[in-house]
Parts: sequence; structure tokens; C-alpha cells
Amino acid sequence: MPDKKKIADLHFMDARCKLIDLAAFFDRMDRHEGASDYRDEALRRAVPILLENRADRAKAILDLLSDESTELLESAPFQGAFGAPLPAKGGAQ
Repeated sequence: MPDKKKIADLHFMDARCKLIDLAAFFDRMDRHEGASDYRDEALRRAVPILLENRADRAKAILDLLSDESTELLESAPFQGAFGAPLPAKGGAQ
């Protein structure tokens, strides 16, 4: 079983890149005008979970970003996923 140093040797640069990408995304969102976006808000809600000392961070963030609704949409606005649960009707989009 690898130790922490071996795991860092293998995965640190990838994690570093993803963290910088997320920071750049937040920078871009903060520089522009307009209503907030539910996907940006969902990612910002995930950051405190990322910093918690718990064994299930990945699951907790996946749960936060998962749409658990059971209602079917009348029609799909496009082919693909939103990446975060849609806000309740009347919420920010």
C-alpha cells in the first residue's frame, strides 16, 4: 500500500492543476456582471466540504452536485447534463 509521499508524488500535480482551474473559474465569474448562476453557487458550496477533515469528501461533494429530483422535464433544453441540481422554480439561473 502506498504511503502519503507516494500518493503525493503520483497525484499532486494533477490536483494542483484542478485547484488552479477552479480558482480561475471563480475569478472569471467574479469579474463579470449579471445574475448569479446556480452552478457557480453549487461549486462555492462545495469548497467548505473540500476543506473539512472527513473521509467522505468526494461523496459529499458528489451528493451536493447531484440532481436527485424525480420529476421529469417536459422537454430537455439540450442534450447533456447541467452538472449541478437546477434551482427550484423562481430561483437564480
